[in-house]
Amino acid sequence: MQRTIFDSDHDAFRDTVRQFVGKEVVPHIGEWEAAGLVPRELFAKTAEIGINGLQVPEEFGGGGIDSFLFNAIVIEEIGYAAATLGGLQVHLSTVLPYFFEYADADQKSRWFPGFADGTLVSSIAMTEPGTGSDLAGMATSAVRDGDDWILNGAKTFITGGINADLIIVVARTNRDVTNRRDGLSLLVVEAGMNGFTRGRNLDKLGLKAQDTAELLFDNVRVPARNLLGEEGAAFSMLARNLPQERLTIAVNAQATATAALNLGSDYVKDRKVFGQRVADFQNTKFVLADCATELEAGQALVDRALVALDDGTLSVADAAKVKLFCTEMQARVIDRCLQLHGGYGYIREYPITRLYADARVTRIFGGTSEVMKSVISRSLGL
Repeated sequence: MQRTIFDSDHDAFRDTVRQFVGKEVVPHIGEWEAAGLVPRELFAKTAEIGINGLQVPEEFGGGGIDSFLFNAIVIEEIGYAAATLGGLQVHLSTVLPYFFEYADADQKSRWFPGFADGTLVSSIAMTEPGTGSDLAGMATSAVRDGDDWILNGAKTFITGGINADLIIVVARTNRDVTNRRDGLSLLVVEAGMNGFTRGRNLDKLGLKAQDTAELLFDNVRVPARNLLGEEGAAFSMLARNLPQERLTIAVNAQATATAALNLGSDYVKDRKVFGQRVADFQNTKFVLADCATELEAGQALVDRALVALDDGTLSVADAAKVKLFCTEMQARVIDRCLQLHGGYGYIREYPITRLYADARVTRIFGGTSEVMKSVISRSLGL
């Protein structure tokens, strides 16, 4: 299927990103996985080719691009290469939208130049050890003390939490509310603040090169000017960004599933059993035909959603649909293509194995598949 959402500028940018990933990322995946994170100097390199500052206003050194399509290209090219840029992808496509939407003039002048040149990387801390996805039930809190907020609590499963310089922390700033969703605020914690410590870089099943941290806040004094957006309005602010966050996951799922199909197709053409190529067996042909068909459906959903996001019309329910379909499809396609590799599909030096491990979490983060079904069912009046 011919994709029609990209123009020549997109194509040129894609070529640049593809070359960068091939030269600066793919050869180092093994060492980054062993280290549990990508080196910070990589973010300066991505900034040099314009990745970091895509949507940062030009006055702060960015590209000033008012479109998510260039972000999508970065996600796709990383996925096609079965690679990773660690927490940078979350920084670019999940966290920065909060700064773009809610930062005031002072915050923009302090942080946006660093976003553009790669010296600042951000993360967002929502999940807590005891509450999981129940944001309204979080225990992390902050109380006002003069010109500061005093922040206490703990967060876990925080993508990019080890490398991040700025961390948006969701905290309860008002307990005197009737609705548990009220009274939550976004506070920007900066690296080096007294009382802020990073715990373990968690050892995960997959996404080994993507740092995922425990974060601890012990009477951290956060300046009032680091409040992002309106006090007490964090829940609605978080909900507003959910469509883009979930579409980002879907784009990645679609791209890595495409990579799996390519890896599977290449492998079966070279591998021989019982005197013939694995590709010549009818079962192999049927498996890959199923995968190709599912990928076409997923791509149509993704591209429609990307256009809707840029138009400002992507609904929460439609974003849930594309995330649900693409992540579940990703699991099926990668599993089938791993099966075609036989025993080699279980050896970590083969990219298909890494794709299999990395893919499992996409049906969990950003809202589980079960949450996506609940969102979609509500849109049906159920």
